Amino acid sequence: MRLPSLMQNWVCSLEGWRLRRNRLGPYFRKALEEAERHGNWTHEQTIAYRDRRLAEYIQHCADSVPYYQRMFQRLGIDPRDITTLADLERVPILTKADVRENFADLLSTKINPRQRVFMRTGGTTGSGLRFVATEESLHRQFAVWWRYRRWHDLPFDVWHGYFGGRPIVPLRQTRPPFWRYNRPGRQILFSGYHISPDTIGYYIDELRRCRPPWLHGYPSLLVLLASYILESGQTLGYPLRWITVGSESLLEQQVDLIRQVFGITPVQHYGMSEAVANISQCPCGRLHVDEDFAATEFVPLDDGQGYRVVGTGFTNLAMPFVRYDVGDVVELDDRLCDCGRPGRIVRSIDGRKEDYVILRNGARVGRMAHIFKDFENIREAQLYQDTPGVLHVRVVRGANYTAHDESMLLRKFRERFGDEAEIRIEYVERLPRSATGKLRFVVSEIQEGQIYPVTGIESICKSGQCLQG
Repeated sequence: MRLPSLMQNWVCSLEGWRLRRNRLGPYFRKALEEAERHGNWTHEQTIAYRDRRLAEYIQHCADSVPYYQRMFQRLGIDPRDITTLADLERVPILTKADVRENFADLLSTKINPRQRVFMRTGGTTGSGLRFVATEESLHRQFAVWWRYRRWHDLPFDVWHGYFGGRPIVPLRQTRPPFWRYNRPGRQILFSGYHISPDTIGYYIDELRRCRPPWLHGYPSLLVLLASYILESGQTLGYPLRWITVGSESLLEQQVDLIRQVFGITPVQHYGMSEAVANISQCPCGRLHVDEDFAATEFVPLDDGQGYRVVGTGFTNLAMPFVRYDVGDVVELDDRLCDCGRPGRIVRSIDGRKEDYVILRNGARVGRMAHIFKDFENIREAQLYQDTPGVLHVRVVRGANYTAHDESMLLRKFRERFGDEAEIRIEYVERLPRSATGKLRFVVSEIQEGQIYPVTGIESICKSGQCLQG
């Protein structure tokens, strides 16, 4: 039996109250004050603090976590010797599979079971993870997130429209409201699954009615909202003060479209439920590693094209993750930031390390999002591959998309891949998302070592049939 909208708003608010208590509970204010003090430190002070916290965390693992006790003994590692980021290289990298297989042994015997908060993270690869945290660790994580927001003068308790991956209303629903209210959290939760040319007017009307000064959510959903507003010939009708994004990589073309439609530049932060790394954008637009929150390593990729993120968080004493492979790839920047805030600088967050395609000659190619940079008439795009050398380009066309856009898109891919890939453009109404609503730019079902012969250069698929280009 489906609850009435009013009752669903009440249920959303009840869940919002629970989340607010967990995230912004009594320890949160103290943690935020501490985090903001750290934000005024020099880089040298911050690194000294990071290394001290790292040494304490490793000792906690050695004292109370069976998994690490056995590992240190097996490898002959004295945990007292691990005091810097460089020392961590002696410890094996921890994967999601390791966590699943060793769940019980990763729990600290020092933490009372009643203090444990069970967490679950989704995954753009479809591989979710269950783990344990504490209320204090959640407060510390949200303190770092709110430190970054306060850098941009974003106050507490301001209403915001949230565009994320949660199933807010039933997928079969065809009439508004396509949103629900979380009053304790000051949120209007908008369904990202119902945004379309037919419904965009309802979304604009609700935003105009409530006038939240802040929009937050997945970049792909906010861009979808912006593209439909642009095509409808309407405007939001009131000034926004903040747009913040997370959970997905923020692309340059997405920034351009959001700025064009809403008149402000989105800001981003990078974090994850496992709380083993955090990166925050400062008012100068640079991405700072939050060194006081975690020991974040950047391990070079084998192909030399970027670094994978490997993190050791300091906050979660209940189930410590040491050298946890997040699965994301970044580019680094050795220039200092004019804002004076501490932390190494990241040039860009490029998404999953699995986000590459394999050409007919076996070469792996990543970082292809820029191919779509100049295509204003493409709402969304995704690359799918199940055979090396064959690339399916899934495209959600905008209202003004033409054959010229199609030929230009094929030309861009030919310039990038030459004759080493067959390009198949497939037009779809909607792109598939993960269970948490995230949009993966590259979806590959190729197993390592899989080889197939490939012929042809490009084709265009319409209504499920591929035509040679």
